[in-house]
Amino acid sequence: MIPVAFDYEVAESVDHALELLGQHGDEAKLLAGGHSLLPIMKLRLAAPALLVDLGRITDLNYVRDEGDHLAIGAMTRHTDVERNPIVQEHCGLLSYTASLVGDSQVRHRGTIGGSLAHADAASDLPSALMALDASFVVKGSSGERSVAVGDFFKDYLMSDLAEDEILTEVRVPKLSAGTGWSYQKFTRRLMDWAVVGVAAVVEKSNGSVGTARIGLTNMGSTPLRATAAESALSGADPGSVAEASNSADEGTSPSSDIAASDEYRRHLARVLTKRAVEEALSR
Repeated sequence: MIPVAFDYEVAESVDHALELLGQHGDEAKLLAGGHSLLPIMKLRLAAPALLVDLGRITDLNYVRDEGDHLAIGAMTRHTDVERNPIVQEHCGLLSYTASLVGDSQVRHRGTIGGSLAHADAASDLPSALMALDASFVVKGSSGERSVAVGDFFKDYLMSDLAEDEILTEVRVPKLSAGTGWSYQKFTRRLMDWAVVGVAAVVEKSNGSVGTARIGLTNMGSTPLRATAAESALSGADPGSVAEASNSADEGTSPSSDIAASDEYRRHLARVLTKRAVEEALSR
């Protein structure tokens, strides 16, 4: 299908983009990489009167070492997150997860900020950032604020961003020595959205689990933490990981669709959590 007619403006800076949003309100949409917005516009599920293109705001394309965390600009491409040596050294989970987003064309065009602002629970990066305890910097007409990843995703395709706000930066704590990680993703085809995905960050203690943070992909209307499994895994030895992982689907509300039933998604969450924690322990 063809989208309805719209106007197009190129933002020269974040402030310019905010000015355009202030002028047009909910009739304007921000365009980052476009791989999420343009398809739903073609389906006429979104019909903005104005697209504000952020692609030329080079100030939002960066990866910086800020001591205890990495700062990643919202317009940083997936492929740059994947290949950046700082991300690879200090946050391998994020680098690896970025390498699984779509295909190479999507990764060369899509941006980390665009993916997060789209707030799709089937997307890979949000659940990885849930497990990493990331936070987001948001700028609006009233100033700048920081939002914890767990507070950012509100409902299906709904985030904490107000109509006059822009996601500008992602802040990711560095993984400490002795911390293992894994992202397990089940798809019907190589480049598909995840039927279910599990991101695990495990702080190890003498070969066992010290603490675990588990992020779930496509197990509800938002990215989720598997809090019951996290509690069960605390202090677990390798031999009891399977049993502890059986609670990974508690508190979730997976959908049934053409890809899988809700029962099958629950099964996958348990199996993939076991695999993710075991791989994290082996790193």
